[in-house]
Order: sequence, then structure tokens, then C-alpha cells
Amino acid sequence: MPPTITSTQPALSIQGVRKTFGPKVAVTDMNLTVETGSTVAFLGPNGAGKTTTIRMIMSIIFPDRGELNVLGKKSAVESKDRIGYLPEERGLYKKMKVGAFLQYMARLKGVPAEQVKPLVSKWLDKVGLGDCEKKKCEELSKGMQQKVGFVAAIMHDPDLVILDEPFSGLDPVNASLMRSLVDEMKHAGKTILFSTHVMAHAEALCDHVLMIHKGDKVLDESMDDIRSRLDLRTVLVEPLIKTRGLDPSFVGTAMIEVAHTLQAIRNVELVVPSHRQPGTLEVNVAEGTDTQEMMRQIAFAVPIRRIELRRVSLEDIFINLVGADGTEDGPGSVKGPIAGE
Repeated sequence: MPPTITSTQPALSIQGVRKTFGPKVAVTDMNLTVETGSTVAFLGPNGAGKTTTIRMIMSIIFPDRGELNVLGKKSAVESKDRIGYLPEERGLYKKMKVGAFLQYMARLKGVPAEQVKPLVSKWLDKVGLGDCEKKKCEELSKGMQQKVGFVAAIMHDPDLVILDEPFSGLDPVNASLMRSLVDEMKHAGKTILFSTHVMAHAEALCDHVLMIHKGDKVLDESMDDIRSRLDLRTVLVEPLIKTRGLDPSFVGTAMIEVAHTLQAIRNVELVVPSHRQPGTLEVNVAEGTDTQEMMRQIAFAVPIRRIELRRVSLEDIFINLVGADGTEDGPGSVKGPIAGE
């Protein structure tokens, strides 16, 4: 098996990389570093340049200018046996049987011949596909094909793992399995870069976030630093409303009355319905406010079923930086309270 990286050099380094396709600029003078052993979420709306950047890292396409360094080499080709790559287009050989396909991929990645069959069997069992070894890839569901592609990417124990939309097509049970496998690699010290639109997965797994929009990098920070800088002190309030049967108009009117009452409390800046948790209000408080005292005031002002502080999520940050519709005024612009925008 390829040796595990023990050096302190970055796993990935990109300096001044630019890529165009005709008149379209896909990536604009990109600079980024992925530290060895880190788990990095690579985020951005559709068309932001994520897949183009990943393909340049993998030497599938090449930049117009700039430099890339992958595992200490000038090209991923020089380190190919130490890299695991799951592309967004899975690239299975659909007419091949699952077992034969994975054995072929293992040999391409340098796995010794005598280890290939037991390795493939072990991984198929691990992802719940032990009975699919003799099936053709095209006979599998989309989610099962996704797991086969994942196994092909990581079964040779790579140092660097690059996953482009790894949770696509998976039901909740298999998404949970995928998260646990990524988490295992994380704790084994692997460097993981994954692109996803599922912010909850990224938030649960990553310790660093890279976000790009329209080919520009708009965020490059640790998750802890992001939260400490952007936490706008939001209190979640679920009011206790005694409904009259199932009359939704009464419930809506009662929620509006509660919101008006909360808005009148000193140091409350904004009260809005939570788009994640129906029946809950998000109360943004002024900077420097004692949130514990604010929660006591809220509990005194209105009957509540539940009250808690809400931490800023990656979804909040994503929407704040690129806009709910994937547009913004400029890279990194911040337009107002994250929870209330």
C-alpha cells in the first residue's frame, strides 16, 4: 500500500491558477492551500468553478496559468497511487461486473495482485454490497452505483481523497454510512477534500471550509473561526400556542402577535420565522447582549415550549456570501444579519 504522508508540507497548494473556456472565466487567479490531514469542504453554487478546480488538481484539465502542487509533486499524475478520486460523473464501466470492475481499479492503483480479491470482497461487505459482486454495474440502483464508485476511489488506502458530491443519490441510511466512512478516514489522518451541496454533511465532517463563487474564492477559514466571527447571537423560540382545533389562520395570527411582543423587547434587532423549523421564531439580538438574560426576558414575555441559542450554520454562511439565488454584489459581500436576511 502507498505510504501515509508524515511530512508537514501541504497536501494541496494552488497559486495564481486561472482557467478559461473560450470567453468564459471558470476560475480566476485561485490561491488556496489544503493542509495535510485536514478535512475540507469545498463549497459553492452550481457553476462556481468547483469541479473545474478539482479537475485541474487531478490533471484532467490544465490551467491557463498558475501552479499546482499535489502531495509534493507538480502533477497528480506523479502521485496517482496516493490519491483517491470520486468524480461527479461516476465513470463506472457499466457492462462490467461489480467485482471485476473493482479488481481492475485496484490493480490500476497499485494494489498487489494477491491482495485484490480479498480487498474487494471486504469493501463490498463493508458498504452492504456483498451480494452484488457478480452483478453488472448497470444493474445497480443509482445509490448502489455511488457506493461502488466510492469503494473504487478509496479501497487502495490513499493519502489524499477528493470526493465530488459523494452523497448524491444516497438515501438517509446510506448517506449515514458514507459519512461514517469519511469520518473513519478523517480520524486515520487522511487529507479529504469534498464538494457537496448538502451543508449538514459538510458541517458535521469538515474542520475547514473553502467556498468559491463565480470562479473567485470568497471564504477560506476553519469552521471554528467562522463561527466565532459570524455568530450573530440568534435565539430560537418555539412559542406555546393553544390552537383552536386545526385552524391554521389562528396559529398564524398568534405567531405574528408573539413576534410583535418579542420585537418590542430591548436589544432585540429582528424577529423572523425559522425556515428550518416551522413553528419557531429566530430572534436576533444586538451585539454585546447577555443572551442568558435575553432568554429569561423572552420566557417572561411569552409562553414558550422551547428556547435555545442557535449557532451559525454553513447554510447561513453560504446564503449570506452568495445569496439564496446564487447571486451577490461581489465576492465576499455581506448584506446583513445572517439569520434575518
